[in-house]
Amino acid sequence: MPLPPLKPPPRPRPAALLDLPADWLGWVADNRLWHCSPASMLDTMEKSGLDPATSMAAIEQIEQDPVFLAARRHQQLLRKLESVVGNLQQLWQGDPGYGVIEKRRGVSRDEFIGRYVRGCRPVVLTDVAEDWPALRRWSPADLRERFGHLDVDVQVGRNGDALFEQNKTQLRQRMTVAEFVDLVVSGGATNDHYLTANDEMLRRPEFLPLLQDIGRMPPICDPALLHTAASFWFGPAGTRTPLHHDTLMLFHTQVVGRKRWRFVSPLQTPLLYNRMGVYSPIDLDAPDYARYPLLRDAQVLDVVLEPGDTLFLPLGWWHQVSSLALSMSFSYTNLAADVPNEFSYQNPSIGNW
Repeated sequence: MPLPPLKPPPRPRPAALLDLPADWLGWVADNRLWHCSPASMLDTMEKSGLDPATSMAAIEQIEQDPVFLAARRHQQLLRKLESVVGNLQQLWQGDPGYGVIEKRRGVSRDEFIGRYVRGCRPVVLTDVAEDWPALRRWSPADLRERFGHLDVDVQVGRNGDALFEQNKTQLRQRMTVAEFVDLVVSGGATNDHYLTANDEMLRRPEFLPLLQDIGRMPPICDPALLHTAASFWFGPAGTRTPLHHDTLMLFHTQVVGRKRWRFVSPLQTPLLYNRMGVYSPIDLDAPDYARYPLLRDAQVLDVVLEPGDTLFLPLGWWHQVSSLALSMSFSYTNLAADVPNEFSYQNPSIGNW
């Protein structure tokens, strides 16, 4: 039996692609995948001191490079997924009430699961915390009196780090509750210091009296699990949580002060330049459309939480939070066993691109 004919040998990579430094070769591929114009790319390369002829040849030749062509094929698969979620988002936005975060009372368990959990809609419950002792008791003075001698880990120096949330472990500082209360009360509006869920103080038995200040829970929660799934937040006006999504569903009750929450649907993730973990580099309060042009197509939802309001954060919703006044709040994830709340994400680790 005759042997099958040999495939032709692969063509050697063109000289321009070999002559270009590796980091610039990756830059050329990235920018062509983003459909940047060859003229704008050539201008950048010339201004950076690269040879114009080699640069132009590399831009032209990259389109026929087999590795680049493989990337184009994978890009087609990605574009299909983006079109699927984009079409679903179009259906969501067709709901006349889509742009408004509902504030409701007396929602039954079945309706809550159907409309908000499975329907993946944020909602604010205004009646859940009505009986909470925390609403009548919590204040900076009360926190200082009951727990002032105890140590906590707070984030300090956030103003000096643009990635303060990603780098929160490096910004950790140990101090007493009394010291932090004094810092918050005397320091005025700032994002520089914040006691966040990262401290996990409510896992410590000495802080359990705070959990005794919590009353009725939303209908899908299991109160017996609260001690394993609760977080305390305390900081001045001006604290910010950057745009990100969580990997599970949660409730967040505002006890003292007011917070502004801004949301973007998880179906609009392709518009948010999510290149690192669960974070977006976008600031919804100061959008940079020149740098992030896809953001123009994202619909941003807003709600302000008042004392006693309980927000339900459904799965995957992007959110950015700002404290409008000195704030104490309480979040919890103790959903009942029949409500799934464990999910996995394949998060990117690209960083700044």
